[in-house]
Amino acid sequence: QVQLVESGGRLVQAGGSLRLSCAASGSTFSGYTMAWFRQAPGKEREFVAGIRWTGGSTYYAESLKGRFTISRDNAKNTVYLEMNSLKPEDTAVYYCAASGLASCLGYGCYVPSQYTYWGQGTQVTVSS
Repeated sequence: QVQLVESGGRLVQAGGSLRLSCAASGSTFSGYTMAWFRQAPGKEREFVAGIRWTGGSTYYAESLKGRFTISRDNAKNTVYLEMNSLKPEDTAVYYCAASGLASCLGYGCYVPSQYTYWGQGTQVTVSS
C-alpha cells in the first residue's frame, strides 16, 4: 500500500522560502511520476510540479517555473518542493501525489485524476 506523507508547511512571510517534503513508502517507485498539487480555499486543485522517479526529469506549471523546484532523494524515498519568493497567492494546502501511468513518463501528467495516490496535505500560509 503506497503511502505519501507531506511535511514542512507553515506560516511564512511574503518573499520567504519554504521546503516541503513528501515521504513515500509501500512500493518501489521506479517508473512512477511524483507531483505536487495545491488547493486554495474555494478553488480547484492545481498542478504545481512533477518529477519522474527514474531519471529525475522535471516539469512545472508555467506560472510557477523559476520560483519552485521539485527534486527527489532516492535513498530516502522522499520528494521535495523548494519554494522561493513566496507570495500571498501561494497560500494553499499542498499535496503530494504519485502516478504509475506510463503516459506520465512521456508528456507529464497535470490533472489530479491521473494520480492514484495522495498524501493528506500540508498547509502553507504566506502572509503579506
